[in-house]
Amino acid sequence: MSRCPEAVVLDTCVLLSSVLRCLLLSLADQGGFKPVWSPIIGQEWRRNAGRLWQVEQAQVDQQWDQLQADYPAANVDAVDSYKHGLVYSDPKDWHVIAAARAVLAREPGLKVSVVTRNVRDFNRSELRRFGLTVLDPDQLLVLYWQEHRLATQRALARLVERLAQEDRPVVNLHDLLKRERLFRFNRLYADCAAQ
Repeated sequence: MSRCPEAVVLDTCVLLSSVLRCLLLSLADQGGFKPVWSPIIGQEWRRNAGRLWQVEQAQVDQQWDQLQADYPAANVDAVDSYKHGLVYSDPKDWHVIAAARAVLAREPGLKVSVVTRNVRDFNRSELRRFGLTVLDPDQLLVLYWQEHRLATQRALARLVERLAQEDRPVVNLHDLLKRERLFRFNRLYADCAAQ
């Protein structure tokens, strides 16, 4: 039985990384999982992306609109009612959990995870009570490497292609994965490359 989630709520902090966004959406494109976000995640992304990347807001909005066009089923609206009953997780992240609960309400029995760099803000037992899990990007990529190695290798290849298209060629993939704090995933990839 697969341990990989079937739907993944991508928190803002994950979507802001062009490396993680490319890797994870490449996995989604191969049928690995359904990507999910909410209008609030979109607002946070647009607000922070321009500041972090030091680009015009119009360019940020255009990129978000493209994500919406590429993944029309990813955006879940009207999640506020799914905040009901949340107590132990950080209130500023309730909207992320609410998006996951909305997906689960729409498709009962689906394996749904929140993927975030801020796992400490999410109370694992509270999420478990709602039938959800929380993973950091490294944990998610390790799961996919273990269960869907070919798809994960293709996602890595797509990342390298994408960065080259953006005139950001990857000199050392291991260093790039370390910078993204994908330490366990990087070790698995390094062990495979050394064989």
